[in-house]
Amino acid sequence: MIFLSAALAFVVLPLAFSHPVEKRQNALPPVNSATDESVLQLALYLEHLEQSLYTGGYENFTDAQYTAAGFPPGFRENVGVIAQHEATHASTIATILSDAGYTPVPPCSYKFPDTDPKSFVDLANMITSVGIGAYLGGGSLLTDDPNLLTAASSILTVESRHDSYLRAGIGASPFPTSFDTALTAVFAYNLAQMFIDHCPQQLPITILPKLTFVGPMPAPNLQPPTPAGTTLKFTFDPSTFFVKVDPNAPLYIGMVNMITNVTFVETTSCGTGCVTAPVPEGAAGAAFAVLSTFGGGLNENQLSEFGTLAGPAEVVLS
Repeated sequence: MIFLSAALAFVVLPLAFSHPVEKRQNALPPVNSATDESVLQLALYLEHLEQSLYTGGYENFTDAQYTAAGFPPGFRENVGVIAQHEATHASTIATILSDAGYTPVPPCSYKFPDTDPKSFVDLANMITSVGIGAYLGGGSLLTDDPNLLTAASSILTVESRHDSYLRAGIGASPFPTSFDTALTAVFAYNLAQMFIDHCPQQLPITILPKLTFVGPMPAPNLQPPTPAGTTLKFTFDPSTFFVKVDPNAPLYIGMVNMITNVTFVETTSCGTGCVTAPVPEGAAGAAFAVLSTFGGGLNENQLSEFGTLAGPAEVVLS
Protein backbone atom coordinates (compact mmCIF):
# COMPACT_ATOMS: atom_id res chain seq x y z
CA MET A 1 0.00 0.00 0.00
CA ILE A 2 2.86 2.32 0.83
CA PHE A 3 4.48 1.42 -2.48
CA LEU A 4 1.24 2.15 -4.35
CA SER A 5 0.88 5.53 -2.65
CA ALA A 6 4.43 6.40 -3.53
CA ALA A 7 3.84 5.31 -7.11
CA LEU A 8 0.73 7.47 -7.41
CA ALA A 9 2.62 10.40 -5.96
CA PHE A 10 5.33 9.86 -8.54
CA VAL A 11 2.74 10.08 -11.33
CA VAL A 12 0.57 12.88 -9.92
CA LEU A 13 3.21 15.26 -8.65
CA PRO A 14 4.82 15.93 -12.03
CA LEU A 15 1.37 16.60 -13.45
CA ALA A 16 0.67 19.03 -10.64
CA PHE A 17 3.88 20.90 -11.22
CA SER A 18 3.41 21.00 -14.98
CA HIS A 19 -0.17 22.31 -14.62
CA PRO A 20 -0.19 24.53 -11.53
CA VAL A 21 -3.54 25.67 -10.17
CA GLU A 22 -3.85 29.42 -10.67
CA LYS A 23 -4.62 31.29 -7.47
CA ARG A 24 -6.03 34.76 -7.95
CA GLN A 25 -5.83 37.25 -5.15
CA ASN A 26 -8.21 40.19 -5.12
CA ALA A 27 -5.93 42.24 -2.91
CA LEU A 28 -6.80 45.94 -2.96
CA PRO A 29 -3.95 48.43 -3.49
CA PRO A 30 -2.39 50.09 -0.44
CA VAL A 31 -2.55 53.74 0.62
CA ASN A 32 1.05 54.76 1.17
CA SER A 33 0.87 58.50 1.82
CA ALA A 34 -1.28 61.40 2.97
CA THR A 35 -1.54 62.43 -0.67
CA ASP A 36 -2.99 59.06 -1.62
CA GLU A 37 -5.50 59.37 1.20
CA SER A 38 -6.61 62.89 0.21
CA VAL A 39 -7.13 61.87 -3.42
CA LEU A 40 -9.17 58.83 -2.40
CA GLN A 41 -11.27 60.75 0.13
CA LEU A 42 -12.25 63.27 -2.56
CA ALA A 43 -12.99 60.44 -4.98
CA LEU A 44 -15.22 58.81 -2.36
CA TYR A 45 -16.94 62.14 -1.62
CA LEU A 46 -17.83 62.45 -5.31
CA GLU A 47 -18.81 58.78 -5.66
CA HIS A 48 -21.30 59.23 -2.81
CA LEU A 49 -22.73 62.22 -4.68
CA GLU A 50 -23.04 60.29 -7.93
CA GLN A 51 -24.53 57.25 -6.25
CA SER A 52 -27.29 59.39 -4.74
CA LEU A 53 -27.88 61.19 -8.04
CA TYR A 54 -28.24 58.02 -10.13
CA THR A 55 -30.28 56.25 -7.49
CA GLY A 56 -32.71 59.16 -7.65
CA GLY A 57 -32.72 59.05 -11.44
CA TYR A 58 -33.81 55.43 -11.24
CA GLU A 59 -36.24 55.61 -8.33
CA ASN A 60 -37.88 58.99 -8.94
CA PHE A 61 -38.97 58.44 -12.55
CA THR A 62 -40.77 55.57 -14.26
CA ASP A 63 -40.04 53.75 -17.51
CA ALA A 64 -43.10 55.48 -18.98
CA GLN A 65 -41.69 58.90 -18.09
CA TYR A 66 -38.35 58.11 -19.71
CA THR A 67 -40.13 56.82 -22.83
CA ALA A 68 -42.37 59.90 -23.00
CA ALA A 69 -39.27 62.11 -22.76
CA GLY A 70 -37.83 60.41 -25.84
CA PHE A 71 -35.29 58.09 -24.26
CA PRO A 72 -34.74 54.63 -25.79
CA PRO A 73 -36.14 51.43 -24.26
CA GLY A 74 -34.16 50.20 -21.27
CA PHE A 75 -32.71 53.62 -20.45
CA ARG A 76 -34.09 53.74 -16.90
CA GLU A 77 -32.82 50.22 -16.25
CA ASN A 78 -29.34 51.29 -17.30
CA VAL A 79 -29.54 54.32 -15.02
CA GLY A 80 -30.09 51.78 -12.25
CA VAL A 81 -27.03 49.85 -13.39
CA ILE A 82 -24.98 53.05 -13.25
CA ALA A 83 -26.22 53.61 -9.68
CA GLN A 84 -24.98 50.11 -8.81
CA HIS A 85 -21.60 50.89 -10.38
CA GLU A 86 -21.30 54.04 -8.28
CA ALA A 87 -22.18 52.06 -5.15
CA THR A 88 -19.45 49.54 -6.00
CA HIS A 89 -16.93 52.33 -6.62
CA ALA A 90 -17.80 53.93 -3.28
CA SER A 91 -17.61 50.70 -1.29
CA THR A 92 -14.30 49.72 -2.91
CA ILE A 93 -12.66 53.08 -2.18
CA ALA A 94 -14.02 53.00 1.37
CA THR A 95 -12.53 49.53 1.88
CA ILE A 96 -9.13 50.65 0.54
CA LEU A 97 -9.14 53.56 3.00
CA SER A 98 -10.35 51.42 5.92
CA ASP A 99 -7.74 48.73 5.26
CA ALA A 100 -5.09 51.44 5.45
CA GLY A 101 -6.39 52.70 8.79
CA TYR A 102 -8.24 55.77 7.54
CA THR A 103 -11.87 56.64 8.25
CA PRO A 104 -13.75 56.97 4.94
CA VAL A 105 -15.71 60.19 4.49
CA PRO A 106 -19.45 59.45 4.94
CA PRO A 107 -22.21 60.38 2.48
CA CYS A 108 -23.87 63.80 2.69
CA SER A 109 -27.50 64.82 2.26
CA TYR A 110 -27.99 66.15 -1.26
CA LYS A 111 -30.26 68.53 -3.11
CA PHE A 112 -30.67 67.94 -6.83
CA PRO A 113 -32.76 70.32 -8.97
CA ASP A 114 -33.91 67.71 -11.51
CA THR A 115 -37.68 67.40 -11.93
CA ASP A 116 -38.02 65.01 -14.88
CA PRO A 117 -35.90 62.51 -16.85
CA LYS A 118 -34.48 65.15 -19.20
CA SER A 119 -33.35 67.50 -16.43
CA PHE A 120 -31.91 64.49 -14.57
CA VAL A 121 -29.78 63.47 -17.55
CA ASP A 122 -28.60 67.06 -18.10
CA LEU A 123 -27.59 67.23 -14.44
CA ALA A 124 -25.94 63.80 -14.56
CA ASN A 125 -23.83 64.90 -17.54
CA MET A 126 -22.62 67.90 -15.55
CA ILE A 127 -21.86 66.01 -12.34
CA THR A 128 -20.21 63.07 -14.11
CA SER A 129 -17.98 65.53 -15.99
CA VAL A 130 -16.81 66.81 -12.61
CA GLY A 131 -16.09 63.25 -11.47
CA ILE A 132 -14.11 62.54 -14.62
CA GLY A 133 -12.15 65.75 -14.14
CA ALA A 134 -11.37 64.89 -10.52
CA TYR A 135 -10.01 61.45 -11.43
CA LEU A 136 -7.91 62.95 -14.22
CA GLY A 137 -6.52 65.62 -11.92
CA GLY A 138 -5.95 63.27 -9.01
CA GLY A 139 -4.28 60.56 -11.07
CA SER A 140 -1.08 62.58 -11.46
CA LEU A 141 -0.77 62.66 -7.65
CA LEU A 142 -0.98 58.87 -7.16
CA THR A 143 2.72 58.17 -7.56
CA ASP A 144 3.36 55.89 -4.56
CA ASP A 145 1.94 52.64 -5.95
CA PRO A 146 1.13 51.91 -9.60
CA ASN A 147 -1.65 49.53 -8.54
CA LEU A 148 -3.52 52.41 -6.90
CA LEU A 149 -3.26 54.47 -10.08
CA THR A 150 -4.50 51.49 -12.10
CA ALA A 151 -7.50 51.10 -9.77
CA ALA A 152 -8.39 54.78 -10.08
CA SER A 153 -7.96 54.66 -13.85
CA SER A 154 -10.28 51.67 -14.12
CA ILE A 155 -13.00 53.70 -12.39
CA LEU A 156 -12.32 56.71 -14.63
CA THR A 157 -12.90 54.73 -17.82
CA VAL A 158 -16.23 53.42 -16.51
CA GLU A 159 -17.31 56.94 -15.54
CA SER A 160 -16.56 58.04 -19.10
CA ARG A 161 -18.73 55.23 -20.47
CA HIS A 162 -21.56 56.35 -18.20
CA ASP A 163 -21.33 59.89 -19.51
CA SER A 164 -21.21 58.77 -23.14
CA TYR A 165 -24.35 56.68 -22.65
CA LEU A 166 -26.21 59.57 -21.04
CA ARG A 167 -25.21 62.00 -23.77
CA ALA A 168 -26.26 59.60 -26.52
CA GLY A 169 -29.62 59.25 -24.78
CA ILE A 170 -30.44 62.92 -25.34
CA GLY A 171 -29.14 62.90 -28.91
CA ALA A 172 -25.84 64.62 -28.09
CA SER A 173 -22.43 63.51 -29.28
CA PRO A 174 -21.13 60.80 -26.92
CA PHE A 175 -17.60 62.16 -27.45
CA PRO A 176 -17.77 65.96 -27.93
CA THR A 177 -14.04 66.68 -27.53
CA SER A 178 -10.67 65.14 -28.28
CA PHE A 179 -9.63 65.55 -24.64
CA ASP A 180 -11.41 65.65 -21.28
CA THR A 181 -10.71 68.36 -18.72
CA ALA A 182 -8.71 67.61 -15.58
CA LEU A 183 -9.72 69.38 -12.37
CA THR A 184 -7.78 70.21 -9.24
CA ALA A 185 -9.13 68.93 -5.94
CA VAL A 186 -10.17 72.47 -4.94
CA PHE A 187 -12.17 73.01 -8.12
CA ALA A 188 -13.81 69.57 -8.13
CA TYR A 189 -14.77 69.92 -4.46
CA ASN A 190 -16.25 73.37 -4.98
CA LEU A 191 -18.28 72.24 -7.99
CA ALA A 192 -19.86 69.56 -5.81
CA GLN A 193 -20.95 72.07 -3.15
CA MET A 194 -23.96 73.36 -5.06
CA PHE A 195 -25.60 69.94 -4.57
CA ILE A 196 -24.78 69.54 -0.88
CA ASP A 197 -27.55 70.07 1.65
CA HIS A 198 -25.70 68.89 4.74
CA CYS A 199 -22.56 66.87 5.41
CA PRO A 200 -21.69 65.10 8.67
CA GLN A 201 -18.05 65.59 7.69
CA GLN A 202 -16.54 67.90 5.12
CA LEU A 203 -13.09 67.49 3.63
CA PRO A 204 -10.24 69.87 4.56
CA ILE A 205 -10.44 71.68 1.21
CA THR A 206 -10.99 75.43 0.77
CA ILE A 207 -14.50 76.45 -0.26
CA LEU A 208 -14.26 79.40 -2.63
CA PRO A 209 -16.79 82.21 -3.18
CA LYS A 210 -19.56 81.13 -5.53
CA LEU A 211 -19.71 81.99 -9.22
CA THR A 212 -23.05 81.30 -10.94
CA PHE A 213 -23.39 80.72 -14.67
CA VAL A 214 -26.63 82.41 -15.77
CA GLY A 215 -26.69 81.57 -19.47
CA PRO A 216 -27.28 81.13 -22.25
CA MET A 217 -28.04 77.46 -21.77
CA PRO A 218 -26.99 75.02 -24.50
CA ALA A 219 -29.37 73.48 -27.01
CA PRO A 220 -31.52 70.61 -25.64
CA ASN A 221 -29.37 67.96 -27.31
CA LEU A 222 -26.18 70.04 -27.11
CA GLN A 223 -26.29 70.44 -30.87
CA PRO A 224 -25.07 72.65 -32.39
CA PRO A 225 -22.22 73.41 -29.97
CA THR A 226 -22.15 76.86 -28.39
CA PRO A 227 -19.95 78.81 -30.82
CA ALA A 228 -16.89 80.87 -29.94
CA GLY A 229 -17.76 84.49 -29.25
CA THR A 230 -21.13 83.68 -27.64
CA THR A 231 -21.66 86.02 -24.68
CA LEU A 232 -21.81 84.17 -21.34
CA LYS A 233 -23.27 85.78 -18.22
CA PHE A 234 -22.08 85.18 -14.66
CA THR A 235 -23.10 86.50 -11.25
CA PHE A 236 -21.26 86.60 -7.91
CA ASP A 237 -21.24 88.36 -4.54
CA PRO A 238 -18.22 90.73 -4.26
CA SER A 239 -18.60 90.85 -0.46
CA THR A 240 -17.50 87.20 -0.27
CA PHE A 241 -14.14 87.70 -2.00
CA PHE A 242 -11.14 86.64 0.08
CA VAL A 243 -9.24 89.78 -1.02
CA LYS A 244 -10.23 93.39 -1.53
CA VAL A 245 -10.71 94.26 -5.19
CA ASP A 246 -10.72 97.74 -6.70
CA PRO A 247 -14.21 98.23 -8.20
CA ASN A 248 -12.60 99.76 -11.28
CA ALA A 249 -10.07 96.98 -11.79
CA PRO A 250 -10.59 94.77 -14.84
CA LEU A 251 -11.88 91.26 -14.16
CA TYR A 252 -11.31 88.15 -16.23
CA ILE A 253 -12.90 84.78 -16.75
CA GLY A 254 -10.36 81.99 -16.77
CA MET A 255 -11.86 79.11 -18.75
CA VAL A 256 -10.43 75.71 -17.81
CA ASN A 257 -11.01 73.36 -20.73
CA MET A 258 -9.33 70.26 -22.17
CA ILE A 259 -5.52 70.29 -22.29
CA THR A 260 -5.20 73.95 -23.26
CA ASN A 261 -5.43 74.44 -19.48
CA VAL A 262 -6.69 78.01 -18.96
CA THR A 263 -7.80 80.63 -21.48
CA PHE A 264 -8.38 84.11 -20.07
CA VAL A 265 -10.93 86.55 -21.50
CA GLU A 266 -11.66 90.04 -20.19
CA THR A 267 -15.16 90.58 -18.83
CA THR A 268 -17.69 93.35 -19.31
CA SER A 269 -19.61 94.54 -16.28
CA CYS A 270 -23.41 94.14 -16.32
CA GLY A 271 -23.85 95.65 -12.87
CA THR A 272 -22.65 94.95 -9.35
CA GLY A 273 -21.84 91.27 -9.07
CA CYS A 274 -22.48 90.62 -12.76
CA VAL A 275 -20.14 90.18 -15.72
CA THR A 276 -20.28 88.86 -19.26
CA ALA A 277 -17.50 87.24 -21.27
CA PRO A 278 -17.23 85.60 -24.70
CA VAL A 279 -16.69 81.87 -25.22
CA PRO A 280 -12.98 81.48 -26.07
CA GLU A 281 -11.96 80.10 -29.44
CA GLY A 282 -11.61 76.32 -29.34
CA ALA A 283 -13.56 75.77 -26.11
CA ALA A 284 -15.92 72.77 -26.19
CA GLY A 285 -17.49 70.04 -24.08
CA ALA A 286 -17.59 70.79 -20.36
CA ALA A 287 -15.66 73.94 -19.46
CA PHE A 288 -15.10 75.41 -16.00
CA ALA A 289 -15.06 79.18 -15.49
CA VAL A 290 -13.44 81.12 -12.66
CA LEU A 291 -13.47 84.86 -11.97
CA SER A 292 -10.04 86.39 -11.51
CA THR A 293 -8.09 89.64 -11.46
CA PHE A 294 -5.39 87.85 -13.47
CA GLY A 295 -5.60 88.16 -17.24
CA GLY A 296 -3.15 85.37 -17.98
CA GLY A 297 0.02 83.67 -16.87
CA LEU A 298 -1.58 81.26 -14.39
CA ASN A 299 -2.25 77.57 -14.78
CA GLU A 300 -5.13 75.71 -13.13
CA ASN A 301 -3.13 74.82 -10.01
CA GLN A 302 -2.19 78.46 -9.47
CA LEU A 303 -5.77 79.57 -9.98
CA SER A 304 -6.84 77.03 -7.35
CA GLU A 305 -4.21 78.21 -4.90
CA PHE A 306 -4.45 82.00 -5.13
CA GLY A 307 -5.86 83.30 -8.43
CA THR A 308 -9.62 82.75 -8.09
CA LEU A 309 -12.01 85.39 -6.81
CA ALA A 310 -15.09 83.19 -7.34
CA GLY A 311 -15.86 79.88 -8.95
CA PRO A 312 -15.60 77.59 -10.64
CA ALA A 313 -18.88 77.41 -12.54
CA GLU A 314 -19.48 74.62 -15.04
CA VAL A 315 -20.43 75.68 -18.56
CA VAL A 316 -21.57 72.91 -20.90
CA LEU A 317 -20.72 74.05 -24.41
CA SER A 318 -21.28 70.86 -26.41
